[in-house]
Amino acid sequence: MAGRRRASRHGTLALCLLLVSLVACGGKPGTGTAKADVQELLDRRSAAVLDRDRAAFMQTGSLDWFENARGVPFAAWAYRLTRLHQDGAEATADVELKYRIQGYDNAPVTVGRTLTLSLDAGGEWYVDREQPAKKSAQQLWDQGEVDIVRGRHSLVLGVGRSSAALHTYADLADRAVPAVSAEWGTDWTRHVVVLVPTSLEGMAGLLGSPASAYRGIAAVTTGETGAPARAPADRIIVNPDAYSVLGSVGKQVVLTHETTHVATRDHTTAATPLWLSEGYADWIGYLGSGRSPVQARRSCGGP
Repeated sequence: MAGRRRASRHGTLALCLLLVSLVACGGKPGTGTAKADVQELLDRRSAAVLDRDRAAFMQTGSLDWFENARGVPFAAWAYRLTRLHQDGAEATADVELKYRIQGYDNAPVTVGRTLTLSLDAGGEWYVDREQPAKKSAQQLWDQGEVDIVRGRHSLVLGVGRSSAALHTYADLADRAVPAVSAEWGTDWTRHVVVLVPTSLEGMAGLLGSPASAYRGIAAVTTGETGAPARAPADRIIVNPDAYSVLGSVGKQVVLTHETTHVATRDHTTAATPLWLSEGYADWIGYLGSGRSPVQARRSCGGP
């Protein structure tokens, strides 16, 4: 009887420890083991993206945006887990994603992502959903299937656009790059990445800002001033709603203007006067356009 009582006490103690462990993990930051397991999952997910391996990606979770981005020429893709909030068999992971586009990015683009996770029947973590982190911008593949056109000096990525339309953007960018180099010089990458979403709202999503901030603006360039020399290649992001109403000259002027920002970014800072950076981009944009200074000023909203 004494032996059986001792066994019972040991069994009760083990059960209590198990219950304490289960209660402690609910709604708390993930344990070291869970974090390691999730990071291993993210590493496999990264490899699947670079290998364009659909089956391997599916083993890490839902396809999400994978099919949308399969044609994008990634040179690097890596997740780093920054925070794991676990609630039993479910978890939310805050992740830093760094990626590079082959031949265009000098350094990784860094964005925040949020992943919803769950444990499968075998006790393995599984990604139920991946999306931009709160206050982080979307990536183009979050918005739909990305179509790609390569120009001589450009890479055009678009969603919901015909191949002919994307080739038009590439032609404009390919004329803009040598035009900028002829005036600014060749001490820059001499190529551009152009993103063409489906709408103004898509443009705003790529910039992580409200659509009202860009209504009527045909295009913007990310990181125009103050970025380090080894920052990623700038993205020229088009507002198709405003861009589509421009004539052929206006479309070329806009692309050349934005390409000038890409070329001059390494030599400008937050202290560079706006009139100087924008005025110089306008000057190069309108060179050879046949527009007089007065016409150019009026097209920019001047008196």
